[in-house]
Amino acid sequence: MEGFGVHTSMWTMRWDREGAERAAEGAAHYGMDFIEIALLDAPSVDAAHTRALLEKHDLRAVCSLGLPEAIWPSRGHVDEAIAYLKVAIDKTAELGGEALSGVTYGGIGERSGEPPTEAERDNVARALAGAARHAKAAGIAFGIEPVNRYETHLINTAQHAVDMIERVGADNVFVHLDTYHMNIEEKGAANGVLDAREHLRYIHLSESDRGTPGEGCCDWDEIYGALAAIGFRGGLAMESFINMPPEIAYGLSVWRPVAESHTEVMSKGLPFLRNKAQQYRLI
Repeated sequence: MEGFGVHTSMWTMRWDREGAERAAEGAAHYGMDFIEIALLDAPSVDAAHTRALLEKHDLRAVCSLGLPEAIWPSRGHVDEAIAYLKVAIDKTAELGGEALSGVTYGGIGERSGEPPTEAERDNVARALAGAARHAKAAGIAFGIEPVNRYETHLINTAQHAVDMIERVGADNVFVHLDTYHMNIEEKGAANGVLDAREHLRYIHLSESDRGTPGEGCCDWDEIYGALAAIGFRGGLAMESFINMPPEIAYGLSVWRPVAESHTEVMSKGLPFLRNKAQQYRLI
C-alpha cells in the first residue's frame, strides 16, 4: 500500500461493471498508483472484471467498507460481523486488492450517547480478531479507520485505533487515518500521526468539508510534516465525496455539494496534494 491513490467515490459508489470501468479509466487518466474501492455490496462485485481492469490500467487496489446496523459487533453480533467481513476479505483477494479497511469495527451512525463500554470494546475486538485471522490467511492487510464522534462513539482518534489494535493482538492490523476526521477529533493532526506511528499504513487525504483539498481548513503542512517525521511509506489516498447515493449521503451528512464536479477536485486538489507530498519527500 504505497504511492498515491484515490477513492473511487470520485466517480462512483456503486461498484458494478459500468462504475468500475469509469473509475478505473479516470484514475489511470490522472496517473494514480492505486484506487480505493468501496465494497458496499461485496457479493455482487465481479472480481474477475475488476482484476482485469486493474491489470489493464496498471493500478493496484485497496477496498473499504462499514458494517450494516444489523451486524454491528458492539451490540453482540460478533459472529455475523466476522462472516460479513470474511466475504469482503475474500472478494478483496479475488479482485487483486492488497487490503480491506474502513469502519471495519462498526457502521456509520453508530452512537450510544455514552463512551464505549468494556463489553462493547470486547465484542469489537473479538470480531476484528476473527476477521484479521482470515485476512492473514488470505494475504490481505486489515485496517481500522477512526471516524468522528458524529459517525461513531467507538473509535474516534488514532490512539483509540492503536488501543484496539493492541487489544486484538494481530500483526496484520493497521491504522488508517483520515484528515477530515482528524480535523475534528485530534488535538492537532500531527499528534494523531505521531500516536499512530508504526501502526500507520494508510491515510485518507480529505479536506475539512470533504471537498477540494487546499480550499478548506486542514493544515496540510502539519499533516505532511508529521508523516515525513515518522518516515511514512504507506498509501496516500485522496478522498472527496462527489457521487453519493442517498443512503450513504445521509450517514455522512453530505447533503450539499462539496465541489462542482470530480474534474474540479482532480484538477485542483490532486496537484495540490501531490506537490505537498513531493515537498515533504513522501513520493
